[in-house]
Amino acid sequence: MVEVQHLSKRYGSVVALDDVSFTASSGEILGLLGPNGAGKSTTMNIITGYLSSSAGTVTVEGIDILSDPIAAKAKIGYLPEVPPLYPDMTVRKYLEFLFDLKRVRLPKADHIKEVMAIVKISEVSERIIRNLSKGYRQRVGFAGALLGNPPVLILDEPTVGLDPKQIIEVRKLIKSLGRKHTVIFSSHVLSEVSAVCDRVVMIHRGKVVADAPIDKLSETVSGGGMLSLEVEGSVSTVRDAIATVYGVRRVAHNVGQSYTVAYDPAIDIRRGVFRALAKADCPILMMNIGGLSLEESFLSLTEGGEGR
Repeated sequence: MVEVQHLSKRYGSVVALDDVSFTASSGEILGLLGPNGAGKSTTMNIITGYLSSSAGTVTVEGIDILSDPIAAKAKIGYLPEVPPLYPDMTVRKYLEFLFDLKRVRLPKADHIKEVMAIVKISEVSERIIRNLSKGYRQRVGFAGALLGNPPVLILDEPTVGLDPKQIIEVRKLIKSLGRKHTVIFSSHVLSEVSAVCDRVVMIHRGKVVADAPIDKLSETVSGGGMLSLEVEGSVSTVRDAIATVYGVRRVAHNVGQSYTVAYDPAIDIRRGVFRALAKADCPILMMNIGGLSLEESFLSLTEGGEGR
């Protein structure tokens, strides 16, 4: 388990993180999501002990990362976006080197063999790392993170630069690792977060703007019911017409003719929306009751849409 409480990080007058709190439970794959510069990497670097926080605490399996960094780091397997590999070593020699560096207290040969089997690199164990494909080098990075069987895995953009087949394989690997480890996983690819993670924490401008299971995210964003629409007409006319309907809480224009409407779930607004748009001479091309997609939720939280 990883507990992040009231975490803040400042660089002079610049606030990188502002009172960030969340918990990643044992056996959970937590997605850390946000636009560039949101504070994801800063958060992960503080969790792993590479950075110190300006305020707040991080505990890993109950151990504070600042007060006892050696014990806390022993509980973490970290895979940065670019794995820190030694390209002139063979895969096996590199893992043996890391095993000694981490002071792992397990049978060396058997443990390395087990880890290579988990990430499926046994067949390239005697090859020089520089001669491996990007996908295999990423797997070697995974193997290094798994040495010592740490209960917590921190994965920073683990599929960047991989081809579609390799991405699918890495996703499957992460899902399988989530059965035995707490996994915190960051990615810019929204479909990947949806496919891999149990829960998502969205960070925007250094603050947590959402923390919910994937299937509950749209309810968290909207605070109630959601109606998806495609409507002809000017954006201002469509928004103004829908906003007059009783029960409507918020109208957001997404792109083109697409709109999402947040409303009081105790009220069926469909007839009212139909009448209001007909009166405004704005034909409805599509109307659908349902939550926001992950992409729409992300845009709503990080851009705010053109709402009222």
